[in-house]
Amino acid sequence: MSAPAMTSGDIPDVTCPFCGLVCDDLVVRATGSRLAVQANGCHLAVAGFQLPPGDGAPRICGRDASLAAAGAEAARLLKDARQPLIAGLAADVAGARAAGRLADRCGGVLDHMNSPAAIRNTLVLQDAGWITTTFSEVRNRADLLIAVGGDIVSRFPRFFERCIANRETLFDTDRQCDVVFLGRGLPEGATLPGVTWRVIPCDVRRLHEGFAVMRVLLADRPLKAVEAAGAPIAVWRGLIDRMKAARYGVATWAAGDFDFPHAELTVQVLCELIKDLGRQTRFSGLPLGGSDGDLTADSVALWQTGFGSRTAYGQGIPDHDSYHYTTARLLDGGADLLMWISSFAEARVPPATAVPTIVLGRAGMTFEREPAVFIPVGTPGVDHAGHLFRGDRVVALPLLRLRESALPSVAEAIAAIEAAL
Repeated sequence: MSAPAMTSGDIPDVTCPFCGLVCDDLVVRATGSRLAVQANGCHLAVAGFQLPPGDGAPRICGRDASLAAAGAEAARLLKDARQPLIAGLAADVAGARAAGRLADRCGGVLDHMNSPAAIRNTLVLQDAGWITTTFSEVRNRADLLIAVGGDIVSRFPRFFERCIANRETLFDTDRQCDVVFLGRGLPEGATLPGVTWRVIPCDVRRLHEGFAVMRVLLADRPLKAVEAAGAPIAVWRGLIDRMKAARYGVATWAAGDFDFPHAELTVQVLCELIKDLGRQTRFSGLPLGGSDGDLTADSVALWQTGFGSRTAYGQGIPDHDSYHYTTARLLDGGADLLMWISSFAEARVPPATAVPTIVLGRAGMTFEREPAVFIPVGTPGVDHAGHLFRGDRVVALPLLRLRESALPSVAEAIAAIEAAL
């Protein structure tokens, strides 16, 4: 049972669940059931915390019902299904554990809503491994950061503030970290106070060419190319020289920004370049993730089964297949029931499908097609306490309960379904 929430006043040291940074220094003002960020928030935090609690009544085919009745109907649908798909999986640790337990019991398949991006990293890690670092190491040691091909500022708004702009570290009182944006720069109107940065324009879809050229230059091998990824070879030569000169260099990327065919190969060539650099200096990668609880769901599945997302339980043992067990592929033929879990963002609704759908979603969620069962659930870190893994996978941070709420957590909603199975 979580501690009673404050009914009014400012709450310090709040942990934010709305991106993978999981910042734990926010000040949030509670006025009854209304919340407002007072300090240290970004646009994602402001939008996430200010949403009202919403209507807490479960629905069966659009008609209000009790939690017990909705749980019983969901259980009936699950018992009748040959291959249920439990997807979305945007929940805290307890919710992810409950979803895994339910999939095991019903012979279902687990797939996170962010797995199309996350699998680009997973395939590289499975195939060749990588060398990565942590937020704390970046904050305290990095003197060069290469932001590869994406919009980190929009996805992780406080990353540069918390990890790069600080001048004081554990080892220095005047740290300077240069930032190079590779492929694209800042979004229009964005600024980075206290950060020295520049942009190397190039074609993000051809970044693998640039990384391959730098590997050749690093190995001092002959090179006949005059350009790579739309940038002259002299640009890549200058960048690799700067990377070699770094005392502690970091290349960071968000796999969600690499939305093109075979993007995992771009990640793989980058990771091989990082390994090459490690023979001459200290250089590491930093894959950024953790939004919508994707790393939390993945971490829970890993410690329980040895596999991450896209794992099936219908054969009595966990069966992982990153190609066949995808939400889109299963809904196109295979799955005959969808359970969609989304407790952080009301906009992350289930994909359109003709199969019966059960939704455990943030209160206020609206649908083009009413699901067979809708159970509004609370948001971890807002309506109930919980834990969420940070984007570097180092720690699961505790989330506070900030207001009184009758909404069940994902774990409690699944428990109501299990009680009727």
